[in-house]
Amino acid sequence: MALTVQEQFGQIDIYVFDQILRGNIASGMRILDAGCGYGRNLVHLLREGCEIFALDANPEGVEHVRQLSAAFKTGLPATNFQQGSIEQMPFPDASFDVVLCNSVLHFARDDDHFKAMLSELWRVLRPSGLLFTRLGSRIGMDFEWLRDNIYEIGDGSEWFLVDEEMLLELTEDLNAVLVDPLKTTIVQDYRCMTTWVLRKRP
Repeated sequence: MALTVQEQFGQIDIYVFDQILRGNIASGMRILDAGCGYGRNLVHLLREGCEIFALDANPEGVEHVRQLSAAFKTGLPATNFQQGSIEQMPFPDASFDVVLCNSVLHFARDDDHFKAMLSELWRVLRPSGLLFTRLGSRIGMDFEWLRDNIYEIGDGSEWFLVDEEMLLELTEDLNAVLVDPLKTTIVQDYRCMTTWVLRKRP
């Protein structure tokens, strides 16, 4: 019996799905989900035979992804799924064709923490590889400034929020190719989420 769309893709982020539809993320690639949570973006990729690695600070999320991999009979070693911090990842340089970091970077404590996480994401990406990030921003809404780049969002949480100028400057600093124009979703009176997708030059 054919799988339903939900069974095949799970609760995948629509912008990750867009990259799959366009062939930027494809079967056979070596992919890291940095800040994987419970693996919402990995269901399809595990089913399709990608060589998946995943990292998260939450051991329960990591174990859930490990069990997903086993349930789909991927044959991937359990050690591919590790508890850890994005700013200090246990992977060699230039290890991955694709690095996903979805809804994580806005939890940076300050500028240094944000830059440390971004540096590690970039370090483990291969030349010509794709970095997909989705993160909180100030593009399209105003928020109460607290300190540095930390703002209070609609539910009272404190987030590290980027803006368009900052993302374009970081793209230039990394000598990266901006794969898509910045795309921002505004959630009424609550938050803005921006998709920032880069390719590392060969």
